[in-house]
Amino acid sequence: MEKKRDIATLGVRAGQVRSQFQEHSEALFLTSSFVFDSAAQAQARFSGDEAGFVYSRYTNPTVAMFQDRLAALEGAEACIATASGMSAILATAMSLLKTGDHIVCSAAVFGATVQLFGNYLGRFGVQTTFVPPTRVEEWQRACRPATKLLFLETPSNPLTEVSDIPALAAVAKKAGALLAVDNVFCTPALQRPLSLGADLVVHSATKHLDGQGRVMGGAVAGSAKLVNEQLVPFLRTAGPSLSPFNAWVILKGLETLELRMRAQSAAALELARWLEGQPAVARVHYPGLASHPQHALAARQQKAGGAVLSFELKGGRDAAWRLIDATRLISITANLGDVKTTITHPASTTHGRLSPEVRAAAGITDGLVRLAVGLESVADLQADLQAGLG
Repeated sequence: MEKKRDIATLGVRAGQVRSQFQEHSEALFLTSSFVFDSAAQAQARFSGDEAGFVYSRYTNPTVAMFQDRLAALEGAEACIATASGMSAILATAMSLLKTGDHIVCSAAVFGATVQLFGNYLGRFGVQTTFVPPTRVEEWQRACRPATKLLFLETPSNPLTEVSDIPALAAVAKKAGALLAVDNVFCTPALQRPLSLGADLVVHSATKHLDGQGRVMGGAVAGSAKLVNEQLVPFLRTAGPSLSPFNAWVILKGLETLELRMRAQSAAALELARWLEGQPAVARVHYPGLASHPQHALAARQQKAGGAVLSFELKGGRDAAWRLIDATRLISITANLGDVKTTITHPASTTHGRLSPEVRAAAGITDGLVRLAVGLESVADLQADLQAGLG
């Protein structure tokens, strides 16, 4: 039996397959199709009777290496790659649900996820109930006989609320539903939802997995039965495919994932503690802080607090925009997971399409600022923020 490897080693070595040229770095296969030895082999490949590559919409060697490496990192049997994080969530829903089915979803998820579940899936007869991420009893009450999927982010975007994955896994099992966890904030370097009872783990590879803000990508990992029998057919038919080039870039990002997540988490914790002492700041949201409501839970589920924090300014939107506009080092952009620190105002960007009532229910105030901490000097980041804090 092969020795069990640490996550840092898996990020560098897992999934690599060398061609006849014995390249040390993973090969980039930029091809749309693959040549067969015979008509009989073509038939066997298309039918699935013979393993092998067919068409890069759903089988490609570079993409397969990314899928296998991420599966190893998450402790999953299988993984599929998609064009973006949102296409990964869409693929999950379209593969597992049908008209009349019901989703229970955390109210504290990315704004586009709220739109997908609450608006677009509703047009096809799939209903969604949104519940607070941390109140297990409300997840239980929301389940119906038609409930097929529980979906959450933990920590959540942007308030870093931490959901109890084992408890919600038990709720899903009792309801006869599946639990899918968006692991974008922690990545497998800090949290492995499958080991905590989740059935599927979803990623926006655009974020920390790439780590340098270069390409778009997504992925879903889980059991071989779920992934290969239910998600792969949708990917093959609908084609929300990850390009081989993007897969190659993200593969290189995975090599430094564990190192980056440890360093960025340490920097985020230092900044969070500093922000708690600023007079203009009303509250800081970060799981690594003792003041965080789910700090103890985060300590059980996560190896560190992650790279993302948010904080509320006492002056509302005017104060938030003034702080953001005063920065000169930090990048004003809604992306996260980059080695360059980014800052955004969730109420007018990532969650801007939600109604004021929905934002208020989710705790996203006009004074809230989200900071995704990179690898710059913490002292330099503090100085950049200080200019707008007064």
